[in-house]
Amino acid sequence: MRTSSKALAAALLAATAVAVTAQDRPESILPPGFGDPAPPPRPAATRAAPPRGTPTPAPRATATGPAPASTPVAPTNDPAGAVVQPLPLDTPSPSPTASPTPVDRAALAAYEMPLFARRSLSRVGATDEVAADAFGDADGGYLEALMRRTAAPLPSRWLSILLRRTLTAELDTPAGLNGADYAAERAWLLLRMGESVAAQALVQRVDNADYTPKLYQVALNAMLATGDPAGLCPLADAGLATTREGAWALAQPICAALAGNGRAARAGLAAVRRRRFASDIDLRLAQKVIGAGGQGRQAVTIEWDMVDRLTIWRFGLAAATGAAMPDALVAAAGPQVTGWRALLPMLSPAVRLAAAETAAAQGVLSNVALVDLYGVLAADDDTASTARATAEDLRTAYADADAAVRLAALRRLWGGEPNYARLVLTARAAVRQPVRGGVEEVDRLVAAMLAAGLDRSAARWAGMAPAGSDAWAMIALADPDARRRFGAGDVQGYGGGDVKRRLFFAGLAGLGRIATADVTPLAQELGVPIGTGDSWTRALDRAVDDGQPGTVALLAATGMQAAGWRGVPPAALYRIVAALRAVGLEGEARMIAAEAIARA
Repeated sequence: MRTSSKALAAALLAATAVAVTAQDRPESILPPGFGDPAPPPRPAATRAAPPRGTPTPAPRATATGPAPASTPVAPTNDPAGAVVQPLPLDTPSPSPTASPTPVDRAALAAYEMPLFARRSLSRVGATDEVAADAFGDADGGYLEALMRRTAAPLPSRWLSILLRRTLTAELDTPAGLNGADYAAERAWLLLRMGESVAAQALVQRVDNADYTPKLYQVALNAMLATGDPAGLCPLADAGLATTREGAWALAQPICAALAGNGRAARAGLAAVRRRRFASDIDLRLAQKVIGAGGQGRQAVTIEWDMVDRLTIWRFGLAAATGAAMPDALVAAAGPQVTGWRALLPMLSPAVRLAAAETAAAQGVLSNVALVDLYGVLAADDDTASTARATAEDLRTAYADADAAVRLAALRRLWGGEPNYARLVLTARAAVRQPVRGGVEEVDRLVAAMLAAGLDRSAARWAGMAPAGSDAWAMIALADPDARRRFGAGDVQGYGGGDVKRRLFFAGLAGLGRIATADVTPLAQELGVPIGTGDSWTRALDRAVDDGQPGTVALLAATGMQAAGWRGVPPAALYRIVAALRAVGLEGEARMIAAEAIARA
């Protein structure tokens, strides 16, 4: 009977394990009997196994044939039909192999990702807006150094848009660089520019098997900047093994919870807490994500009183769970966070609004995206009165049948001194205004249209813009069909002030719209040293000579390291505009030159 007692104990343990495991599974909401498999036929009762050494009787024949060979039967919880199966007899262990067979990792990788589905590291990117050879044969280390030296955000919305399109594009990997590292460097600059969605799209274009330590670090930031902790899950185990960073250890229990494995999530979180990989606020945010994954056992309250800074981990998990971030921490986190917040779909439109206008001025959001956001706010009954009034004025400016009423709405939106974001917001409403003389807001109408690149619409106002006005100067720079050459009198007659006059001259000269004989005398008169050179101008000239528009865009960004347009040297603007025009980016060059007048 000892053998039967052991068998009974094993059966009870197995039944207990089944019950414990079932606690971690979601409870079915189906009526009883739905979705359950048909119960197996109840096996006939068998006798307990005889003691060792007792001869086993031969199976008896039945009317239907010989008895089947003995097979284990799963224990049942029905006491009336409980069956105790014999324990297996002891069997010798297999002899170990003298030398283990080596694992062919290439063969294993083929099962994970077949060859036809793998992506090459020789060309990595998310869009086709820019030619793959935009950087030509430029040295990879040199390009990476330029990216690291570029401070963001840039003062120019249009240069930021050009740089985003360049960095996100599917580009050839320079010789001597690992394609994953090259993607990481580009994504890191995009994150600093506030372009979190573009950065995430870029890092996800590299297969997991090809990740490098640098790409793991940047991917961690990209996923959190978009509020997407689930994006960490395909990378968490390898990321921890490769970088040994505590953030990846904390990501593992989150991923276990999101996969429905609550037991592993709780055990992993406890292990992280014991090893002190993270502070209390980081652990509580992780616990909140675990709870959101359906494996929580209690509500988690996030308190920020003792938190002195907003890290990328705190930003990403707070965004993912809807935890409100204190304004003081957000303001101290850096300008790139403004772009990240504007792109977070899980935030309420009211919360996104404050960041959205600033992000639009930086080039992160388009005119259409900003208008759409106000449209959502207009349809929300809980929208604050100020935002609702702006949304109503915007609707009037776009849709009212009376042009005078639309113009009055534009005046209210712009206010006394409009910021550039409001010009972006009203770009297509400005297009709807009929071209006529005597409109005092012609400067703002033209600036608004050019903020969205509507250059031909703005050029329609050329005959109505007073000579020497800002509108006149912006049209002179932005008109794609202009054939006129401007002279010294035109530049000297521009009434925008000394700073704008220098920028106006630099833009015209860079676009080749000043008579050649007037360029040098005007440069000397205005104090714009367009003829001097340094390492930056020489690098820009080489990139132009080699036909590298990507390198030119990157060098343009490094040459525009200023807090605002008034800090951009006119000589640098001249070089940037001329170089962009020389490599086939005249449209962007015209918009950047006109933007200088609108924002300086």
